[in-house]
Amino acid sequence: MLSLLHIENIAVIERADIEFASGLTVLTGETGAGKSIIIDSIGAIMGQRTSRELIRAGARKGFVSAVFTGLSQELTAWLCENQLEGEEIDTVHIQRQISSDGKSLCRVNTRPVPVSVLKQISPFLLNIHGQHDGQKLMDDNCHIDFLDCFAGLQQTFDEYTPLYHQLLSLKRQINELDRSEQERLQRLDMLSFHVEEIDGANLHVGEDEALEKRKAFFDNIGKLAAALAQAHNALDGDEANPDSMGAYDLLCVAANALSDLTGVSDELCNMAERANELKYLALDLRDAVAQQQMNTEFSPDERAMVEERLDMIYRLKQKYGSTIRGILEYADQSRIELDSLQSADERREKLLAEYKALRTQARETAGLISAARKTAALQLEKRIVTELSELDMSKVRLSVRVESGSKLTAKGVDTVSFLISVNPGETLRPLSKVASGGELSRVMLAMKNVLTEQEPVGTLIFDEIDTGVSGRAAQKIAYKLAAIGQKKQTLCVTHLPQIAAMGNNHMLITKSVLNGRAFTEVRPIINDVRTEEIARMISGDQITKASLANAAELLYDAKVKRTGDNIGQAN
Repeated sequence: MLSLLHIENIAVIERADIEFASGLTVLTGETGAGKSIIIDSIGAIMGQRTSRELIRAGARKGFVSAVFTGLSQELTAWLCENQLEGEEIDTVHIQRQISSDGKSLCRVNTRPVPVSVLKQISPFLLNIHGQHDGQKLMDDNCHIDFLDCFAGLQQTFDEYTPLYHQLLSLKRQINELDRSEQERLQRLDMLSFHVEEIDGANLHVGEDEALEKRKAFFDNIGKLAAALAQAHNALDGDEANPDSMGAYDLLCVAANALSDLTGVSDELCNMAERANELKYLALDLRDAVAQQQMNTEFSPDERAMVEERLDMIYRLKQKYGSTIRGILEYADQSRIELDSLQSADERREKLLAEYKALRTQARETAGLISAARKTAALQLEKRIVTELSELDMSKVRLSVRVESGSKLTAKGVDTVSFLISVNPGETLRPLSKVASGGELSRVMLAMKNVLTEQEPVGTLIFDEIDTGVSGRAAQKIAYKLAAIGQKKQTLCVTHLPQIAAMGNNHMLITKSVLNGRAFTEVRPIINDVRTEEIARMISGDQITKASLANAAELLYDAKVKRTGDNIGQAN
C-alpha cells in the first residue's frame, strides 16, 4: 500500500508530506484547493505523462517520491529479477524529478530507471479510477477489455497474438504476389534489362577513379611533354646544339677536375666525392626523365576508349546509383527480386498453404477465447448486478453480450457490449445510451470492485467517483467504498459528506495566498475539525448548528456502520 507521499514544487503545492494508512482515506477540500494535484503527483510516480507546466511557477524542477509497503510476491520477484530490490524486501521507494526542460529523472530504490519501468511497476501498486474511466465505459469498443480483464485471458492471448500478427504478415506477402500479371511481366522485363546492362558493362569498384586519373593525364599531355623535354635538355644538353652541355656533362667535368686533387687535402677529397655523387644523381634523374618521356606516348584510340568508358559509367550512375558499388548493389537486389518474381506462382501457393494452416490454428485459439468470454460474461453479469444492488440499483438488469463473427481481429472474433436496464419494464439497451452520470459512476465502481479483486494491486484511488450522485445513492457508494477499503487500501477524492464521513482517515486540502503566491496544505483531520469540514461540505461556507449536528450524525452513523461491519474505527 501507499505509505508516504512527498511532493515538492508541483503546481500550487510547494512542499507536502502525506502519510497514508490502510482502510478508506478520503481527501476533501474546496474546488481548486489542489486535490487533483495530489492525484497527478501519484500518477507521475506511476509513469504517467507529465509536462513542464506541472512545475510550480518560479521553480526549476518539481519532485515527487513515494514509499509503498506490503508488496505482492509478484512485484517482489520482479524487482529482484531486474536488480531493483531495496533494503527492505517488502518496500519500494519511487522518485521522479521533472525539470523545466521537460526531462524526467526516475529512481526505484535509489537506482536510476527510465519512465517505462515506472509504468511496468504501476499495475502491481495501485489503480487510479478517474473521469477517463467513465468515458471508456461509454465506449463500446472498450467493453471487450473490461471482460477480458475479468476473464483473465492474458495467457491465451499470449498464444493468439503472435498467430494473428503472422497471419497479417502472410496476407501482405500474398497480396504483393497477387499483383496483375501484366504488372509482374513489366517488372520482370525492366529488371532483366537493368541487370543485363549492368552485367554487360563489366564494372569494377574503383575503375572510375583510375580512368579519371588517366583522362587527367591525357588532358595535360602537352604541358607534360614540354616540361619533360625542357628538363631532359637541362640535364643532357640540347640535341639541336651538339656543343651544348647539360647538367650531367658539367658535373662530370667538375668531378674529373676535383678527382685530380684528392691527394692535396682531405677537404678536396671530400669535395671530389660529393661531385661524383651529384654526377650519378644527375644521371639517374636524366634516365628517369627520358623514361617518362617514353611513357607519354599514347594512341588516340586509347584516349577515345577512356572517355567512352567514363561516359558509360556516368550514364549508369545516373540510372542506378551514385557510385560503382551502388550500381553493383542495385544489380544484386534486382537479381533477388527477379528470382522472386520468376518463382511467384510457386511461392504464392506455398504462402497460401501456410496462411490457411495458420488461420485454422488462430481460429481454434480464438474459439477458446470466445468460449472463455461467454462463460466469464455470465459471471461478470451476476457479480456486477450484485454490486449494483448494494449501490441502490436493485432493479437493474445487466447483460454482457458476446457476439462472435467470422473475421479474425487482434482481439479474436468477438464483439462485446454492455446492455443495461435501470428501471423495471425497460428493455436492455446499450450502456452509453441509457445510464446517467450517477448511474455510470456506480456501474464503474461496481466493475472496479469486481475487476480488482484478483489483481496484485494494493491501493485503489477513486478521483471524484461521486459525479452525478447524491442522497441515498451517495450513502450506498460510501458503504461500498468502506467495504472495498477493508480489502485494499482505498483513497477517494470526494465532494460528498456521506462519503467523507465514512472514511477511516480524512485528509483536508486547503489553499491559502501569501505574498501573492498560492500555497496548498494537506493535513489529516480528526474530531471537531473533521466535523466542521463535513458541515462545510453540507452547507457551504456558512456553517450552522444544524449542519454541524448533521455532520456529527453522519460521523456517528459511519462509525456504527464500520463497527457493525467490522470495517474499523473512525477518527
